[in-house]
Amino acid sequence: MEAYKHVTLARKKNRPTGQDYIDNLFTDFIELHGDRSFGDDPAMITGLGFLMDMPVTIIAQERGKNTKTRVKRNFGSSHPEGYRKALRQMKLAEKFNRPIVCFIDTSGAFCGIGAEERGQGHAIAMNLMEMMSLQVPIISIIIGEGGSGGALALGVADEVWILENAIYSVISPEGCASILWKDPAKIKEAANCLKLTAEDLLELQVVDKIISENHRDFKNVYRELKINLFKCFQKSKTMSASELTQNRYDRFRKYGSIENSIE
Repeated sequence: MEAYKHVTLARKKNRPTGQDYIDNLFTDFIELHGDRSFGDDPAMITGLGFLMDMPVTIIAQERGKNTKTRVKRNFGSSHPEGYRKALRQMKLAEKFNRPIVCFIDTSGAFCGIGAEERGQGHAIAMNLMEMMSLQVPIISIIIGEGGSGGALALGVADEVWILENAIYSVISPEGCASILWKDPAKIKEAANCLKLTAEDLLELQVVDKIISENHRDFKNVYRELKINLFKCFQKSKTMSASELTQNRYDRFRKYGSIENSIE
């Protein structure tokens, strides 16, 4: 399948959103609001729930399902308060020794004037820095479109998983085509160059696992994720906090490394 077909599948209107994963994977979910600085951001859902019998912290980017909810959720593009809200819950998870699950689904962080005035770049950078040193297990799952720093702000994890038809990229194909070729018609070519598909990302070791999917029925996806998350967090219990953070650091330090030197 060519790369741009994955892009269209990742953006399908009837694709499950973050809230669907929360409803189908966890029980007794309690949503927690606000960043204790400016306000609440509906594009970012955070809270507590149970994965089987294990208490976890859940953070999910939410796009909405229809025009009304998409406008309310700002189409999944978070303001700075969304990232600060997420970080607040991560720090609480660390305090109470709860694993963290992040669901990534955004075209990117909101780039409006207000967001920039309130420190959008700083909020994302703080998440990157703090997540690297959190002393609890973190799994991030790309469930739809993972775009730019808005996605990466939830992507510093022990393992990053991706659904078969999801994408993960530094920029959208449309943005890439406009910048490189000044021609929006070159979207498909840009998608191929960006290496944004699950297969490409696994080969590049940007992601650690591909979750197979039938984009018409996600019951098997929910079942597989629930089992794999539980097993992964159980395994993490055998590791010390220093081992967790060191392995996470090493995972990201190997990005872009050259294994074979040129003679």
